[in-house]
Amino acid sequence: MTVCTTTDDRGVADAIARAAIERRFGACARILMAESVYRWKGEICVAAEFVVEIKTTAERAPKVEALIRELHAYELPEIVVHPIVGGSQAYFDWLSGELDAAS
Repeated sequence: MTVCTTTDDRGVADAIARAAIERRFGACARILMAESVYRWKGEICVAAEFVVEIKTTAERAPKVEALIRELHAYELPEIVVHPIVGGSQAYFDWLSGELDAAS
């Protein structure tokens, strides 16, 4: 699974990514730049944002969600969970191993 959020604050993006890894809610976090276009409270907005993508398991996705709510500054943070439908088994083994180390 990947859990994604966006924020306009690099410090918040870094804090979410680092906390997810430190708490072993995720095995890897990626921060990307993006330009978002959205409607908020009746206005069309355009904003430079940071996308935080955290790779995790289905079991830990709710913990990542709670972490985002804890650290995010937005009134309504984006929290989107994406299933991973395929990929490198060696990578998935590493990911599981990183998260299992928390147990």
